[in-house]
Amino acid sequence: MDWVTTSTILQELKDFRNAGAWRDFVERFHRPVAGFARKLGVSPVDAEDVAQETLAAFAESYRRGVYDPAKGRLSSWLFGIAYRQALRQRRKDARPDRPEGAREDGRSVESRIPDEKHATDLWTRHWERFVLDQCLDRARGEFPAETFRAFELVVRFELTPPEAARELGVPVKKVYNAKHRVLMRVRALRRELEAMEEPPGDVLS
Repeated sequence: MDWVTTSTILQELKDFRNAGAWRDFVERFHRPVAGFARKLGVSPVDAEDVAQETLAAFAESYRRGVYDPAKGRLSSWLFGIAYRQALRQRRKDARPDRPEGAREDGRSVESRIPDEKHATDLWTRHWERFVLDQCLDRARGEFPAETFRAFELVVRFELTPPEAARELGVPVKKVYNAKHRVLMRVRALRRELEAMEEPPGDVLS
């Protein structure tokens, strides 16, 4: 999808007739929500439903004015809805010949899903990866291939700058410059992408 800020997508989502806004919203946030549901033990097929239901529930509450950015980040609101939807789905998946929520080992569905604190930590890591991947994909198209590759070798594959320079056959200074340029751009893209939210913790160094 085109590079649009979260605030722009949400502003357009207020218009019930704007089908494009709903499509952009789903394209932006469906993947992290579905991935989170799978990590909570929901089947891949049902995780798609969980994501759709989560986004629909958020859109409805947002249009009714329930969501207030001043009271919490968008990611936190999505987490709360997604966690409840995933738990509901896991209850549905319980075997019909057992008491609701029971499993073959006698443990309830709730006991097999991380509690809210651990689920929050799981969501935070998952969300950070999602945001970072978007920014990296965008940045990749803005730099020469060699520049971005130098950045990847040092930041993603953890080579030292001298090792990366040997790998690419370029001066070490060029690797340092590449890392700095791409890193600054990725940080700027994160600020643009989550313009309406508080700055997330920096996962790049």
